[in-house]
Amino acid sequence: MAYSNFHTHSTYCDGASTLRETVEAALQAGCPSLGFSGHSYTFFDESYAMSRQNTDRYRQEVEALKREYAGRIRILCGVEQDYFSRMPTDGYDFVIGSVHYVLHEGTYVPVDNSKEDFIRDVQWYFDGDYLAFCEEYYAQVAQVLQVTGADVVGHFDLVTKFNEGNALFDESDPRYVAASQAALDALIGQGALFEINTGAVVKGYRSEPYPSVPLLKRIADAGGKVILSSDCHRADKLLAGIPEADALAQRLGLQVVREL
Repeated sequence: MAYSNFHTHSTYCDGASTLRETVEAALQAGCPSLGFSGHSYTFFDESYAMSRQNTDRYRQEVEALKREYAGRIRILCGVEQDYFSRMPTDGYDFVIGSVHYVLHEGTYVPVDNSKEDFIRDVQWYFDGDYLAFCEEYYAQVAQVLQVTGADVVGHFDLVTKFNEGNALFDESDPRYVAASQAALDALIGQGALFEINTGAVVKGYRSEPYPSVPLLKRIADAGGKVILSSDCHRADKLLAGIPEADALAQRLGLQVVREL
């Protein structure tokens, strides 16, 4: 099967490949469509996101590539809109809504910078209570569609990035289950389209994609829909893990959306 991917990053933000390199990789892989989704500007952390100036350049180059490659591949200009970004999303072909920070007592606490940062921040801001961090995270995730106006919910359980094998907290704990399922149910009630995101698997953090299998089963039981993505940061990893994610979706009886 020929796969499309709509969650990709480039050198305009924290990606390692140019837009053109990613288009060429998509052509070689036989992708019907390719969606770019640069990280939206966040005023309190410019380390990973597009700057204001780069946002304009990004949009201009994607539009130029659309024209250049017309008839060979369908290219979409999207954005991964962080929960706390205030950049306008008008004119994008699609929006991925994601939560990368928890706002706790006036501090933007990162969710996925590094394992060391995650452990340090939970100790400092939450007295070592990882489940309290998760509860605040999922309270924001429940609102991500309303806040960002997104078409797709990005990496729903990103808070588990460094928790392979329940290394830091128990994902079967009633507090975690209640928080994650409440957010999931709220978004399903809003007709959310969730991505099955293989990024953390590709990078070696997790053995299964986001969301976890128990959460995917709940989406399936509720008749929810998913789209497949690799959260690509390197052109040579454009479709990494996507066939396996597709097979997982089929086993769970999920409705897979192939194109945006």
